[in-house]
Amino acid sequence: MLRGLAVLLLAMLTACAPLPSGQGRRALWQPSPNFDQRRPNFVILHQTSNGNVATALATLTDPQRGVSAHYLIGRDGALLQLVDEASRAWHAGESWWGGSTDLNSASIGIELDNTGDEAFAEAQIVALLGLLGELRTRHRIPPANFLAHGDVAPTRKVDPGRLFPWQRLAMHGFGLWCETPPPAAPSGFDAMLGLQAFGYDIVAPSAARRAFRRHFTGTEADAELAPGEQALLHCLLQRKLLPASRGRTQAAEPE
Repeated sequence: MLRGLAVLLLAMLTACAPLPSGQGRRALWQPSPNFDQRRPNFVILHQTSNGNVATALATLTDPQRGVSAHYLIGRDGALLQLVDEASRAWHAGESWWGGSTDLNSASIGIELDNTGDEAFAEAQIVALLGLLGELRTRHRIPPANFLAHGDVAPTRKVDPGRLFPWQRLAMHGFGLWCETPPPAAPSGFDAMLGLQAFGYDIVAPSAARRAFRRHFTGTEADAELAPGEQALLHCLLQRKLLPASRGRTQAAEPE
């Protein structure tokens, strides 16, 4: 009799015990060892558009603003981490790249303290290169997946702006680059389809063209891509198809 009551009491206590986090009410928790952390596959670079790092930090940590990034790098090279790399920071917003529509869930966001109208400080770029090297090693991020906020949100954003040294980053394998002038694009090359194949959202064609020019030519003209720009785009598409070990420009600086 007592044994039966004990079994019944144990069953009742078990039924009232809290379920493991995320488990449905009708599921039996059968843990498996076959999992790991979700791995980010992109790095998105931003500029703060602020005059000093303290203002940027206040914005990125204000619960009322609802924006953040994984890292913030000051003009003097000071590196601040704001969000764990395994967590989803709120930095990309509404975005699109190669069909991916939620870059926040698949990327690491880095804010560079810069107004957008000034050259990026040498100490800041040196610190950025060091951080990118660590991220590439840690998460095996391919060269083509180091992008600008303006690349993934071309109708809304322009950062980190036309003064950002993308060629220098590409020399280290963080992004793609082609030396100019590249060979002419094949006859019949469709520039808009080329932009889409590279990753850009072409729903707003002029915004996609401006984003491409901002990143790869340092200009922002709104016009059809000229033959030289089409040649550049075709070259970049070819580089994107190369294995990661061959995706860098030839003359790389030491890291």
